[in-house]
Amino acid sequence: MTLLAAVLVLTACGGGVHGAPGGSGLRDPYFPKAGNGGYDVSHYGLRLGYEPGAQRLTGTAVLTARATEDLSAFNLDLLGMEVEKVTVGSRIARWNRAGQELTVRPHDDIERDETFRVTVRYSGTPETVTDPDGSEEGWLRTADGVLALGEPTGSMAWFPGNHHPSDKAAYDLTVTVPKGLRAVSNGELRSETTARGRTTFVWHTGEPMASCLATLAIGRFDISRFDINRSRAGALPVYTAVDPAEAAASRPVLGRLPEVLRWAERRFGPYPFGAGGAVVDSAPSVGYALETQTRPVFPGAPDLPLLVHELAHQWYGDSVTPASWQDMWLNEGFATYAEWLWEEDHGGRSTRETFDAVYSGEHFDTEEAAEEIWEFPPADPPSAAQITDPPVYWRGAMVLQKLRQAVGDERFFPILRGWAATYRYGNADTADFTAFVEKQAPGVDLGPVWDEWLYGDGKPERA
Repeated sequence: MTLLAAVLVLTACGGGVHGAPGGSGLRDPYFPKAGNGGYDVSHYGLRLGYEPGAQRLTGTAVLTARATEDLSAFNLDLLGMEVEKVTVGSRIARWNRAGQELTVRPHDDIERDETFRVTVRYSGTPETVTDPDGSEEGWLRTADGVLALGEPTGSMAWFPGNHHPSDKAAYDLTVTVPKGLRAVSNGELRSETTARGRTTFVWHTGEPMASCLATLAIGRFDISRFDINRSRAGALPVYTAVDPAEAAASRPVLGRLPEVLRWAERRFGPYPFGAGGAVVDSAPSVGYALETQTRPVFPGAPDLPLLVHELAHQWYGDSVTPASWQDMWLNEGFATYAEWLWEEDHGGRSTRETFDAVYSGEHFDTEEAAEEIWEFPPADPPSAAQITDPPVYWRGAMVLQKLRQAVGDERFFPILRGWAATYRYGNADTADFTAFVEKQAPGVDLGPVWDEWLYGDGKPERA
């Protein structure tokens, strides 16, 4: 911000200061600066325009939030980009930048429980974020556009917000791109209009969504829409967006998407969202799939186990979202176990047989991979760089198999469905899960499951 702009902004604001600044960061165990204190966002209205040639994004973000304390100032997470104007309500607000923190000082204090609206106008070239584990997220260039992925912190590269999974909100995303390109996001496609050489897409997500699960894919996609008829909940609109280069390879697996969703509803309970689908891009450099809400993203044609895994996340990770990044096993352990269940239910190995193969190491191609799963307990990754390491996936799934063995199928499957139903659209941590299970299985000694498999160091003795 130039000196002149700073003077103009400062002189435009006044008012007494009775509240206190909201916290910068929620002190997450692994990402302490992620998110912000003092307010809760209920809705994001994002209006974006993108010029691929210049790699320039222009945006206006309107956040509707409720103050959880008296506020004289509050923070938003925004990495890079040039902020042009900030208003709170109808009045210009002062603001300043420090790293990923955009500190907003409204003209008047905001009282606790007051609902307020902050509007940020910004532009620039969004950044690619390198995670502690070396993977990349944020704004990722592809051969014909971009792919925006946000887990764990990349969403702050393309829109300002309260970027921690504990603050979930509804979204309306309006994106304008050059004619011939498509813009794909979460939820339902409300409209697609073309005028003066540009096409505008409007996407709506009505159910609460963590910002890390928001996505935007811009490129040359073939978008298909069809309905899945469900006996109890009615038709579910499904959108698939596929890069033409991946169409032939993707077709057999995506053709089974309705089958997988119906199976998952039988195992995990009603599908939690108002739309479903998938995005298949041609982005081999990305190197991972992601369970973006309602529409998992694949950087190439997926195989069937990967589709099962990412769709299971719609229940475990998207609808029921971890309270902090320490609880990633509640995402990945459940989705990995869903792969085991699918195989068991479709004539393959039983989950017990898969457990035994993982335990013995026979499941893995190398001895090194077999040993990696015992490096730390799934509920306690040593650092931010390890929250998606093998123990979180494999040992997380093994916890569920040991739980199933301890409580029996008559209790285990209601526990899976009940967990998804009880914390639907909310957040939960590992302590919530263990307490929930113990309430559903009174009199069962679950100490060994928690102490040895969930929190224990090293390779437990096989019982």
